[in-house]
Amino acid sequence: MLLRKRKSRIYFRRKFFDYPVRLNFRTVRNLGIFRMAKIGCSYMKSVLSPLSPESNLEEFFINRFGKELYETFFHSYTEKVWGVPCREISAEWGAQRIKGLSVGKALLHTVKRLFQFGRNISQKGTETSLIEQFLYPKLGPGQMWETVAEKIREMGGEIQTGYRVSRLLTEGKHIREVAAVNPFSGAVRQIKADFVFSTMPVKDLIRAMGASVPKPVISVSEGLMYRDFITVGLLLKEMSVSGRKGRLISDNWIYIQEPDVSLGRVQIFNNWSPFMVRNPEYVWLGLEYFCNERDALWRMTDDELIRLGRFELAKIGMAAEDAFVDGVVVRMPKAYPAYFGTYGEFGRIREFLDPFENLFLIGRNGMHRYNNQDHSMLSAMAAVDAVVSGTSDKSALWAVNAEEDYHESAR
Repeated sequence: MLLRKRKSRIYFRRKFFDYPVRLNFRTVRNLGIFRMAKIGCSYMKSVLSPLSPESNLEEFFINRFGKELYETFFHSYTEKVWGVPCREISAEWGAQRIKGLSVGKALLHTVKRLFQFGRNISQKGTETSLIEQFLYPKLGPGQMWETVAEKIREMGGEIQTGYRVSRLLTEGKHIREVAAVNPFSGAVRQIKADFVFSTMPVKDLIRAMGASVPKPVISVSEGLMYRDFITVGLLLKEMSVSGRKGRLISDNWIYIQEPDVSLGRVQIFNNWSPFMVRNPEYVWLGLEYFCNERDALWRMTDDELIRLGRFELAKIGMAAEDAFVDGVVVRMPKAYPAYFGTYGEFGRIREFLDPFENLFLIGRNGMHRYNNQDHSMLSAMAAVDAVVSGTSDKSALWAVNAEEDYHESAR
């Protein structure tokens, strides 16, 4: 594990802003005194007269940041990510991902940093969005799971890949057997199940349970929605930010707030770990696009997406098109479980699935929750704790990343 500094910024109006936004000279210079004054007045209005009830994501943002700051830094980017207006997204998305962050807490964090020395890596008590350092596997997150797989095999465990779960056979409230099919050969395996940990999309899990599922539950499941994700990896000779060529800026992520491009976010893999870039003279970027399966962006060929990425980077002034060396495209369906569609009725699915004594839903897709990787792992640990202790109660799983004050925020 490498100890890495966390740095993310917002790119807006061809300028960089701190993320989370800080009240400093750069922000004042980039926005101007007049807009800063409007942001301050708008925030105070939200503090003194918050919107109630807080029923959607737009109201969640306005209550914590004020309408002016919301419209400047949150509105267009969030709608680029989700493809729907913020007013159509549940406030629970904010409660899951942004939690207690607000302008007041961001300012307090800035003041506290002035008096902190030798900060501990655990950063206990720090809002997730304000964490400034983290541990990262030397060769990327996949290295951690390769190590886990190796340890499982060393302990006599077996891992089968290349199969798709097609059917869960039930007896009462018990999963008796799992049928899995090899999509290439068509071969089917019947696997007797002591316990089932499901990370598959809830919609696919319900379909695999067949006719045993009540129609109202199927209706909610089929109405669950997702946002899909494309990473366009570009290997470049250099970047050219702010007119300076060859400069490798120090960010992990850059949030692209510009409305004239489809690009949503840029990762600089060199800054996650230098060991992930074979030639340190090159810059290795991940351009992130948010879309829906089968829409125009998803249907583009790899070459078309690479050309789009090169063009949009040049358009916003981050890299010249002729700096391109190589590229690769990775598509990830159902990357983001959505907090719209029938999500408001998700309780019906839980009422049906939770009583299955040996079935545990874990992870982002398994729980249809926009958890980060840490919370996804924690839900798996809670499931194992339940198995070891001999309980079929699922409440500990659903309590992960859902503390009571976040529920209050969501409501």
